[in-house]
Amino acid sequence: MPRSVPLRRLLVALLLSCAVLVGGTACGDPDTDASSDTSSSATASPTTSAEAQKYAKARFVANAGLAAGAAYQWIVKPYRAGKFKKGADGRTFAVVKAGLAGAFAYNRLKAAADNAKGDPLLSKAVAPLTAGIESLRGMATKFAKGEAGAGDVGAFESVIDSIKDAGKKAGAEVTDKIPSTSQLGG
Repeated sequence: MPRSVPLRRLLVALLLSCAVLVGGTACGDPDTDASSDTSSSATASPTTSAEAQKYAKARFVANAGLAAGAAYQWIVKPYRAGKFKKGADGRTFAVVKAGLAGAFAYNRLKAAADNAKGDPLLSKAVAPLTAGIESLRGMATKFAKGEAGAGDVGAFESVIDSIKDAGKKAGAEVTDKIPSTSQLGG
């Protein structure tokens, strides 16, 4: 008589298989041109420019919302509560989360700026903000090392407020969406 495998083991095996599959497909060579490969699978793409613009705005709103939520929840709020000061209770945990949130927010802001290129009005509104987004590049390291100050927190707030304003003017209102801790870690 065959022995049954516990459900927990099956779920773990399934999750690990999915993680390996997703990780393997994400590790492609970025220098190769996937569009020249005729055997590649078809990807879902909008059929009209109106659909492309609609999806560009939706992706912009999602990415900018996640960046804003992460920055507020794990950078601005703990800073205002004094969690980054030496000797504060939970400082190490707050600093690590702020570092992860800084990297996550920078990544999502870059993605939002790329998404904005798909909509002419949004593209014009966001284009001047790319330098501000790029200025946040090294902030995650400063937060992770506990070296961030009021100016660094203010820079995050300023860039995110500018992105929100640009989105609102272009008809793509951004609301904060707090990502889970697992989303921060990748």
